Amino acid sequence: MYLNPIISTHQIQKTMPNHCKLITDTFEIQNEHKVYDFNKCLKFIDYHGKQHYGQSFKINIIDIPTIYKLIIYMIKDQNMALKERIDLSKGILLSGPIGCGKTSIMHLIRPFASPLSDYKIKTCRELSFEFAKNGFDAINKYTLKQNCQSRLPGYCFDDLGAEQQIKHFGNDCNVMAEVLISRYEQFVENNSITHLTSNLSASEIEMLYGNRLRSRMRNMFNGISFNINSNDKR
Repeated sequence: MYLNPIISTHQIQKTMPNHCKLITDTFEIQNEHKVYDFNKCLKFIDYHGKQHYGQSFKINIIDIPTIYKLIIYMIKDQNMALKERIDLSKGILLSGPIGCGKTSIMHLIRPFASPLSDYKIKTCRELSFEFAKNGFDAINKYTLKQNCQSRLPGYCFDDLGAEQQIKHFGNDCNVMAEVLISRYEQFVENNSITHLTSNLSASEIEMLYGNRLRSRMRNMFNGISFNINSNDKR
């Protein structure tokens, strides 16, 4: 799979088609390969963003380089990934200011992923509430393979740091640290892929989750960030 090179923002505004409702509208087949048109990819995201989040949804020019990297990752464009220093065998840690659109973009780029690379999105707060209700059984379903599985299902854990460190029958547990360390072991063993979104800095992650997890996260994720000046979209 290939992605046509990024073009200037002026060209993007001029050349974006009227609509791209279907993922098949974003690429053509050339020599038995999918060749994606980045401008059509943007229009697909714009169209579905408006459908899901309202007509006020828009792609800001400042966010386009971030979206470009995410699409490169999702379509597994090896040549462009090499140029952008993206390791396709790792997951994504998408960071950026509060309200910049991390969650929405991870929803909107899912259709670009192949079935083998698909992922579900789960908020870290929801997972922590599940732990409070069900204990470690809540963690197991995100960290243990079923007998029929060769690796863990893909997950994007949304808004790392928003969850609280809570107790279940008197047991303290840093829930997301447990989940991520366990999934790291599966990443090493069978390349199980995990994605994260967070507005935390690297030092804040280390403070909340410890140096052990922070070290593993360096091996587990590609760091992709929104610009610090990206607007709050809420």
